[in-house]
Amino acid sequence: MKQSTLKKALYGGVVAVVTALAVVNAASSGGEATARSKLTLMAPAAPGGGWDGFAREGQQALKSEGIVNNAQVVNVPGAGGTIGLSQFVQMPGRHDMLMATGAAMVGAVSLSKSDADFTSVEMIARVADDYSVLVVPANSPYETLGQFVEDWKADPGGTSIAGGSLGSIDHLITGLVAEEIGIDPAKANYIAYSGDAIAAILSGTTDAGITGYNEVSDLIEAGQLRALAVSSEERLPGADVPTFIEQGVDAYMANWRGYAAAPGVTQEQKQEFVDIVTELRDTEHWQSALERNRWVDNFMTGEEFEAFIAEELARTRDIVEGLGL
Repeated sequence: MKQSTLKKALYGGVVAVVTALAVVNAASSGGEATARSKLTLMAPAAPGGGWDGFAREGQQALKSEGIVNNAQVVNVPGAGGTIGLSQFVQMPGRHDMLMATGAAMVGAVSLSKSDADFTSVEMIARVADDYSVLVVPANSPYETLGQFVEDWKADPGGTSIAGGSLGSIDHLITGLVAEEIGIDPAKANYIAYSGDAIAAILSGTTDAGITGYNEVSDLIEAGQLRALAVSSEERLPGADVPTFIEQGVDAYMANWRGYAAAPGVTQEQKQEFVDIVTELRDTEHWQSALERNRWVDNFMTGEEFEAFIAEELARTRDIVEGLGL
């Protein structure tokens, strides 16, 4: 290698290292930015999923009324959100970032037995809920939940249910429903898909599937899937699908989503986050997002939210243990 070429290569390497260190230092310290001047929303999942959609709707709501000057979304995918959570807890005092959290992360944390959980961060607010639905292919013999439950109870191992990864909301609801109808949750034949479970449901590879209602609402309306029950307490607005509860199965679970702040933020910074998210929730854009996504507004902060989280953690641990995970 010529000397001039070698010098250029070495110089380029030094610049790259210095730049990388600057990025790391800025990320760990939050720079000089405050939450009002710059706010990053971490979606602990890949682009295109539920968490990503939630964070990007939040970003647009923040921009729509100038709640913060600069709102950005970053994606940190993997392991049901626990990779993002593990990174977030290593940013103590980070005062210009919020992480999207939710019910799916509760199950993933319980399953992974991660050292990082919701007690490792500062919970800010529960902002919106969506729900899951039990569906069968359009040509399935099951017309009602009662018919499906009858066969499931008769042959738990031979009745297959598709859904997301182990410990996901889909899996937790399967265990919850199984227990309510008298089936040992550990004996439920749950088929976990790390990718798209909907294709397996449509093709009849499994007898049924549990997935987010919003993910399959178009297929239900088009007649390609038949919805047997939804996991909400009351019927969803604009969706003519009966709940498990109204059909005699006392199973309810919300796929709630909210925000958390990094550990070590001050009480003043935490209150500023609460104020920002409250303002976000009150924007016209967010109210429109609730309607468009069929999300339910169960907004809560403070002690009410903390009590809810404690109950959710205990409930999810019980379900995970019942599933034998």
